[in-house]
Amino acid sequence: MGWDTGTEITFSLYLEKKERCMEKMRILFAGGGTAGHINPALAIAGTVREQEPDAEILYVGAKGGMEEKLVPAAGYAFKSVTISGFQRKLSWANFKKNVKTVKNIFTSTAEAKKIIQEFKPDICVGTGGYVAGPVIREAMKLGIPAVIHEQNAYPGVTNKALSKKARRTMLAVADAQSHLSPSARCVVTGNPIRPAVLRADREQARKALGIQEDTPLILSFGGSLGARRINEAVADLLAWSASEKCPYSFHHIHGYGQWGKWFPDLLREKGLDLSQHPEMDIREYITDMPECLAAADLVICRAGAITLSELQAQGKAAILIPSPNVAENHQYHNAMALVKRQAAAILEEKDLTGEALCQMVNKLFAEKDTIGTLAENARKMAITDANERIYNILLEVLKENKKGR
Repeated sequence: MGWDTGTEITFSLYLEKKERCMEKMRILFAGGGTAGHINPALAIAGTVREQEPDAEILYVGAKGGMEEKLVPAAGYAFKSVTISGFQRKLSWANFKKNVKTVKNIFTSTAEAKKIIQEFKPDICVGTGGYVAGPVIREAMKLGIPAVIHEQNAYPGVTNKALSKKARRTMLAVADAQSHLSPSARCVVTGNPIRPAVLRADREQARKALGIQEDTPLILSFGGSLGARRINEAVADLLAWSASEKCPYSFHHIHGYGQWGKWFPDLLREKGLDLSQHPEMDIREYITDMPECLAAADLVICRAGAITLSELQAQGKAAILIPSPNVAENHQYHNAMALVKRQAAAILEEKDLTGEALCQMVNKLFAEKDTIGTLAENARKMAITDANERIYNILLEVLKENKKGR
């Protein structure tokens, strides 16, 4: 069985913090490859900086990864190691890439060791992605306490391996523990959530968006880049909602993404003139997501870990369409963690058509209290103090390490 711990910041931990207030916490983060690994690390770093303004924070990421831009932009020191991931599809090109990856494992380990020895962190935090592997492993070898955070219901390969020796394995959802080694010291902390999402209020958001309280609002998106299959199905949903066949008067906000610039043309092909439908708010990007999410009655989206945590925090009913193009099919497992608790509906991409989406939306609104039940159950799953829980774990591990010296 995994090890568990309390989740509130106790008075003893508060005193422990005060006892070392003259010491600057030195904390190293490692994670990257996708925003799903980077943003949680930045959120945790932000909490540390709020609690301990003098803390020295270093983020280690992959050379050429998106973290190279995102981390310095967030105001944190950044260093990189040369690392790449393994390609799983069999091909000669991928074979050559994998040979290079094997070489990078050795070079990245040496680079990580040098960075760690120079920075001398008190504690290291891994948030997943292949770059976290060599950095956190090397920290463990050097005797530096390390913890990891797993955002998904199905852990990634890197975190599965690291969890065996990490001082704590922090989980977004309890379901992930069954996929980890029995030796993993697990504690459920939830995913860090943006304060703007936690603060957003339904009534105020609806006023800002100009939506009447009794008008059902559907919010749909496929991510900042967009998702073709979701865009195509939503186009049919919009056409249906504008027809006499639809028994509801929806307001609909849809973000079609950077790769979906063709979406307005598709709507015109289906006979929809957006100038005649003010209830259809169609955008490339949804820049005010906290407000749109707070105002929504039903959300149609992918099943990324952070997105689901925000749905839960706001208590929103959702139709989840997991991306099939992610490692370990983890979005499906994320979605099912909600579905089996009657906190969301699922429509897998292999079954996704415009007709299927219209039927599911119609069914959810037709069945009395279904939307409300999904929303209520989603809210029950929410962990809104994840940042504080994680900070608490860092203090506990530092205290244990101090005693063990």
